[in-house]
Amino acid sequence: MKQIFEPAFEIVYLAVGLFFSIYIFLKAKRRIYYILFAMMGFTLVLGDACHLIPRMLNSWEIPVSDIYAMLGIGKLITSITMTIFYVMLFWFYKLKYNKTTPLALDISIYFLAVTRIVICLLPQNEWTKQNSPYLWGIYRNIPFFILGVLMVLLSYRWTKQKNDEYFRFAWIAISLSFVFYALTVAVTAYIPAFGMFMIPKTLCYIWLLIMGFRSVRKKE
Repeated sequence: MKQIFEPAFEIVYLAVGLFFSIYIFLKAKRRIYYILFAMMGFTLVLGDACHLIPRMLNSWEIPVSDIYAMLGIGKLITSITMTIFYVMLFWFYKLKYNKTTPLALDISIYFLAVTRIVICLLPQNEWTKQNSPYLWGIYRNIPFFILGVLMVLLSYRWTKQKNDEYFRFAWIAISLSFVFYALTVAVTAYIPAFGMFMIPKTLCYIWLLIMGFRSVRKKE
């Protein structure tokens, strides 16, 4: 069942994510914030593809030289692109809502993102090994979760201020994605079944893309 369901879900996810990203880009009509949102979608799909394609090969038991190295490097790329995704979302909000943010907030967002990426690039993560160190999985996600909390708060506040009917639930989608991701990171090493929480986490990202899809279709 895993050989069928998991790869099928991953293929559909990548295809749907790519579709929404292309659609938003084509309908942006020079609105820079929608072009940025489309770039977010492309970043999401490209980064996840680097991890999901090796997972598909592994699920299908296709003989690949050093599959664990491929999975690890793909996971590293996904970790970096997801961090960039949230920085781009921050800028999407700023441009769409014409927000002038305090310098301290800007620095905090960039500092957390850079810190997360730097920690991910450290050799202690041992990405290419079958069982990478559990504690480093926690370390590299600390700045990421703080970044997530900031994005939840900003999403809630800014969409409410602007009464944005299309993105009013963005803070919920982001919150749930981090909850599911936290369960995966913290528990999967001990209870492998918790890795299935990556599915609802992925659906939360699709939900965000759907918000952008619905928003770009309205007349402005």
